[in-house]
Amino acid sequence: MAAKKNDKQMVKIRLFKDNERYKGDVFVSVNGRNYQIKRGEEVLVPAEVAEVLEHSATQDELTARRIEAAAARALQ
Repeated sequence: MAAKKNDKQMVKIRLFKDNERYKGDVFVSVNGRNYQIKRGEEVLVPAEVAEVLEHSATQDELTARRIEAAAARALQ
């Protein structure tokens, strides 16, 4: 869902939360503006913050795949 706040496009997001690795707030800095985003709750953030988080998740996934591939090659 998108909304506008001070002429900025805002996007509703919810970051995954568990009781182990993914329990702390997430810090994001975009164009010199800092954001601390609470996990496990729906929050409105500027669209560019949501985009940064999406890119980060994509890179984490690609890194995990590369690690798995390297581990598989090492076992051959």
